[in-house]
Amino acid sequence: MAGTNQKILIIGAGGQIGVELTENLSKMYGNENVITSDIKESESLKSNPFEKLDALDKNALYEIVKRHDIKQVYHLAALLSATGEQKPAFAWKLNMESLFHVLDLAKEKHIQQIYWPSSIAVFGPTTPRENTPQYTIMEPSTVYGISKQAGERWCEWYFKKHQVDVRSLRYPGLIGWKSAPGGGTTDYAVHIFHEALKKGSYECFLSETTSLPMMHMEDAIRATIEIMHAPSEKIKIRGSYNLSGISFNPAEIAREINKHIQKFTISYKPDFRQAIADSWPKSIDDSSAQQDWGWKTKYDLPGLVNNMLTNLRPLIEFSRS
Repeated sequence: MAGTNQKILIIGAGGQIGVELTENLSKMYGNENVITSDIKESESLKSNPFEKLDALDKNALYEIVKRHDIKQVYHLAALLSATGEQKPAFAWKLNMESLFHVLDLAKEKHIQQIYWPSSIAVFGPTTPRENTPQYTIMEPSTVYGISKQAGERWCEWYFKKHQVDVRSLRYPGLIGWKSAPGGGTTDYAVHIFHEALKKGSYECFLSETTSLPMMHMEDAIRATIEIMHAPSEKIKIRGSYNLSGISFNPAEIAREINKHIQKFTISYKPDFRQAIADSWPKSIDDSSAQQDWGWKTKYDLPGLVNNMLTNLRPLIEFSRS
């Protein structure tokens, strides 16, 4: 856990998770102690020290770590599921090599602690889909999932062989209002709110009965910070922890939106992302996270929909004015 005089580096800070994680960590430690980095500058990162960084450039990463005396790294840079299927070789290269760069810096004692996110994409069509357990069959069918499964094993190996303090969560689909969708299969559950408020209708790229595990971004950020702040002895799993929020399908979230926007309509036109979604779990058992470090989810579906619409509506109205 970083102290008040220890610097934190967020790699991939301009992404969906990075923007909100930066905001939350800055409130805890001060803007000057949270260094943001990404391959390009972002308007949302103006409040913090920013370093332009290609996550594949180990020398540049090392230079940033030494110059800022970084003790803790949140490594978020990755090519997500849907985008990764379009660029498989680059997805593998980015997702794996960038992780090795961070793990090696910790092995060499340049940094003390790493957070690296995994995903429900590590599971596959042979995984039990209901209440998917922590330990189960894992035969991922996407490059993103394959890279995350491999990454979990490497994180565990670096912990066992080199005592690297690396911690990880298997995120479900993440739903937040502060940043745009980032190319994932579950991103319909963010896009649907934007379209409901702008157009009153949405064409979904998944079928109406496709249930997937989802989570409000606030819960995901809270889980991320809580696992990093937990005493080391409480972290029993050094691959990655299952994390669960709520499960729903497009028809169910549309019905909930209808309670707020009565004229909202949804149609369905499944594309290549349907096959990806069909290979993933419908619901997740995160009892290990609950037992080991006290994880508890906050948002249910009505609470999530109300929060998203309440916060997005003024932003969309402002963009129109």
